[in-house]
Amino acid sequence: MHILIAAIAAGVTGFANQRGSTCTVAALEEVVVKGRFKRLIALFEASLWAAMSFVLLSEAHLLHVVPPAYSVGIGAVAGGVLFGIGALVNGACIFGTVARIGSGELRYLATPLGFYLGGLASACIPARVPLDSRSPLIAAATGIAILIVPLIVARLYMHFRNMRRTGSTLRKYLSLPHVATTIIGVTFVIALASQQDWTYSDALTDLARGITSGEGLKAILAFALLLGAILGGITAGRFKIVTPDLASFLRCLAGGALMGAGALLIPGGNTGLALVGLPLLRPYAWLAFLSICITIYSALRLSALRKELLTQTP
Repeated sequence: MHILIAAIAAGVTGFANQRGSTCTVAALEEVVVKGRFKRLIALFEASLWAAMSFVLLSEAHLLHVVPPAYSVGIGAVAGGVLFGIGALVNGACIFGTVARIGSGELRYLATPLGFYLGGLASACIPARVPLDSRSPLIAAATGIAILIVPLIVARLYMHFRNMRRTGSTLRKYLSLPHVATTIIGVTFVIALASQQDWTYSDALTDLARGITSGEGLKAILAFALLLGAILGGITAGRFKIVTPDLASFLRCLAGGALMGAGALLIPGGNTGLALVGLPLLRPYAWLAFLSICITIYSALRLSALRKELLTQTP
């Protein structure tokens, strides 16, 4: 039964990700190009909802294993920089890649392959040793849980009021970034309660390390995630098969390889950091995620300045 619940949660995560176009690269590109922070704020809202989900599952004794912490070190920074560069080369982060595949952009099928190859090439680096430290969030879960239920009710009321005020249909409203990321934050943790490190990036990193336990269930959840993304693409009218050329295929392969190497150093990709490490208040996760964001933002800013200079040159 728990496998079915996890698969449904993973599918809904993929669907919401597709409808809301959730992607760290897209969020920071919006900051640089449009000067807006809507998508970036939505990402952190997803972390907040994931945190609330962790608390409620912990209090209900349904969170059997809490993902471990890792030491703060150069690996988190270097891994974040590598991952950020890889996401830029790829044109999308881990979640963004799923959305692109769900839209029919076949070149992004090279990203998971590159991710695995990057992890395999970096497998000689000693694995980070998990720390036996309890999450501050889980330690304070009982006190926080009292505040969460009213907050959830208030947020749901706000969503309902906004839908009525704007006259949006449920289908259209689900496409808003802050709504999609709310759903993602909750459903991602529900799936994680059944299978730790369930995303395809985590599965590929484990496979590169030679860890095969639980790979069958991870494969099921990864398939459910992709199926949800495809369904989201079809219902949003975004699904269209786009055959890749060699250059774009190789670019995604290279971007995936850099992200795979970075994820192994951190350890973890931006999805796990944003929806697990950040909510659980893990210092290494905050450092790595900040490194990813700074890398992507700096590169996008430099690219924008270069374009401005070229347009001003007589």
